[in-house]
Amino acid sequence: MESDAPVTTPLDTAGTFFASRMSPGRAAPAGHDADHTALCVADPTLSEYFTDNAADGAVTAFVFGQLTQIAASGKPVLWVQDRVTQRESGKPFPAGLPAGLRLILVTVNRAVDVLWSMEEGLHCDALGAVLGELWGDPPALDFTATKRLALRAEARSIPALLIRRAAHPNLSAARQRWRITSLPARLDPDDNRAPGAPLWQADLFRARGRAPGQWVAGPGDAGVVLSHNVHMNDAPHHAARIAG
Repeated sequence: MESDAPVTTPLDTAGTFFASRMSPGRAAPAGHDADHTALCVADPTLSEYFTDNAADGAVTAFVFGQLTQIAASGKPVLWVQDRVTQRESGKPFPAGLPAGLRLILVTVNRAVDVLWSMEEGLHCDALGAVLGELWGDPPALDFTATKRLALRAEARSIPALLIRRAAHPNLSAARQRWRITSLPARLDPDDNRAPGAPLWQADLFRARGRAPGQWVAGPGDAGVVLSHNVHMNDAPHHAARIAG
């Protein structure tokens, strides 16, 4: 006897980054944590993402998980990489991007060109988001530069996301600052020798209007979801099969 009822997991019931901000006094939807559903990482401001291992792909997956709804809107995303980052971490692989995402890739030589391209992109209302990747701690990326990006993103209501590889969290005007690292994947429900759904450690170490926190993150239908408690043998969207 088999049942096709979906398995409920902690990540299924956790909040989604793309959940809209709840109005004051409004109750959280059933099955969701009110604190999580109030968080929207894709807010139209500047957010920074760091990783302990410069070659770790978790930070890219974490960021692009937040672009799912932007892809659904049909608006393109401007992605600006410096050449060092592109050499060390690679170019985008279309098959690994959110379905339907329209991407404009720009490769530049200097950090100042990344910042200039991002700021110019934030002038364009046709873009859904602006994403930049920078290597190290270039002098051009100072508090003034991040303040300009944050204010421009907020003025135009366009999210600005900045991935920092081989970098230190120096002084910045970014409204949210994350550190993302890879975790062991879930167990594959059909083959215990194969990796299942990915998991990431997500540490929010600075945020405007919100307390810092640490979560286990994973991909969800509408973006990225957070949880404080994840069982490795739980597999989202997997139909339970019970022999009888």
